[in-house]
Amino acid sequence: MSLIRLLLITLLLGNAALASANTAGNTGLDNLFGSANVGSTTEFLPVHQAFRAGIVEAEDERIQLQFDIAPEYYLYRHRLKFELLGGDGQITQVKLPDGVDRTDEFFGDVEVYYNSLNVQLAVAPGSAPASQLRVEYQGCADAGLCYPPEILLLDLPSAGGTSASGSTGSAADSTAPANDSSLWLSLLLLFAAGLALTFTPCVLPMVPILTSMVLGRENIDRPRAFALSLSYVLGMALTFAAVGALIGLFGAALNIQARLQSPWVLGVFAVFFVVFALAMFDVFNLRLPAFIRGPAENLGNRAQGGSIPGAAVMGALSSLVVSPCISAPLAGALIYISATGDAWGGALRLFALAIGMGVPLILVAMFGKTLLPRSGPWLNQVKQAFGFGLLAVAIWLLERIIPGPLSLALWAALAAGVAVQLGLFDRGPRSGIARVAQAAALLFAIYSAAALFGALAGNSDPLRPLHALANSSSAVNNSETSYFTKVTTAEGVRQQLEQARAAGRPAIVELSADWCISCKVIEREIINHPSVRAGLDGFVRVQLDVTDNTADQRAWLTEQQLFGPPAFLFLDSQGQEIPELRIQGEVPRETFIRYMNAAVEAG
Repeated sequence: MSLIRLLLITLLLGNAALASANTAGNTGLDNLFGSANVGSTTEFLPVHQAFRAGIVEAEDERIQLQFDIAPEYYLYRHRLKFELLGGDGQITQVKLPDGVDRTDEFFGDVEVYYNSLNVQLAVAPGSAPASQLRVEYQGCADAGLCYPPEILLLDLPSAGGTSASGSTGSAADSTAPANDSSLWLSLLLLFAAGLALTFTPCVLPMVPILTSMVLGRENIDRPRAFALSLSYVLGMALTFAAVGALIGLFGAALNIQARLQSPWVLGVFAVFFVVFALAMFDVFNLRLPAFIRGPAENLGNRAQGGSIPGAAVMGALSSLVVSPCISAPLAGALIYISATGDAWGGALRLFALAIGMGVPLILVAMFGKTLLPRSGPWLNQVKQAFGFGLLAVAIWLLERIIPGPLSLALWAALAAGVAVQLGLFDRGPRSGIARVAQAAALLFAIYSAAALFGALAGNSDPLRPLHALANSSSAVNNSETSYFTKVTTAEGVRQQLEQARAAGRPAIVELSADWCISCKVIEREIINHPSVRAGLDGFVRVQLDVTDNTADQRAWLTEQQLFGPPAFLFLDSQGQEIPELRIQGEVPRETFIRYMNAAVEAG
């Protein structure tokens, strides 16, 4: 899930998962180790848990396969290969959705898949049906671990079947409710978004009027007021939830999640979000058509206030007559839900949004309108903040189809707009919160300038807009060096370690491969650093290259309980590994040096 994605959905949709999403970009140097204990605190998943594949449907002329990909892991598109075994049928076409583009400084542009992957195989059946599907794939973890290429054999059921006895995992049910922490976080953020929508200039003044309509003209006590207002809010929330579920089912039926990667679809959705943003900036009013709004308003006027059923009916009808301030963010949420194809998730998210909008109504019904803040220009500020959030989502969508420097330039323009909105050029006297806003405006302006400069220099990472410039000024030779003795077999490793033990010297074994991106990063950022080389000079240095992923290499990995490169094993002068100093995955230079020094002290 990337930091930018979380911030955008916080502003609008409350979704932290697509964050995954999303999260394409360069692999970060995460600190995988605690400060109090030199042992690794990151547990990487075995390859068959990180990437679970299963046959969804198998027919004479079509096979549907799905990968369930663990969060923060991804599959390479170019590493996917499929073959039928046990018959004379042939795969004539492989249909893959568009993935997420990643630009790597070592391997160039690659395309990867996060979260899930649905594969459609067109089959030309022969006289004898195939019994197995051979799947070859390779993936990595965002934390800096690359798995060797894997081969999986899936048993094919009889024609028309929908299960595979040989699969290592089943396809995820798109209608099952999410139960991880990301769902709860998204619900909390959407609740907060609903609460914020109340404090917009076209909603807040209506709260006391709506309260009197719900309660009726008679004076009632607080328990009764609470019951009536809660009925109204639940009627509205359940209607929102039903709409979210229907949109989720509609999206699942059309498989919009896969089609969302199409440039045309992404472009259309981005245009929608820009239009919604313009509505939040009062360029025009976005409302339901009159032929829907009129009858709903008439029914609401005839509903009896002061009764629990009447309040519930009024709540349900009011959800169909949303104000211009709510229409744009709600439409954006519906677009997102249709893209996920998650019926339960869509229902829960819109339910949380409606509950957030209903909390002020309940409070006013119980304690009176004195609790409402005073109207003022700040209401328009809240509304315009949603507009900037919608523009941010539009840029995030376009990032997948436009050049990286252009997307970074759009982020620069958005940051500049936020800076101006916060009063960057206001010259009047300021105090209190106004000074904080102006300081934030200055920071946004500085970021905008850095992002624009980075875009002109060809960079594309909005979190590190000047990263490419820093790399160009301190570039080092990234090619493999002779600093480590390179071997390709387990026997070669054993021979080198035996020589180290005979000489009474500690040893370090590095696991590497040509297809391992993190290995290249470690080679440049850590191994080539003078302070690291000074510390490793006393070690016998062995590098096992598992590029070919031979049976001998896989057996050694299994014996050492390693999943893939990069990895480092430290051994003492007696030839015994120091298990608490084992490193697996990409780590910062400081962490590597700490482990290296601990190995030197252990002797």
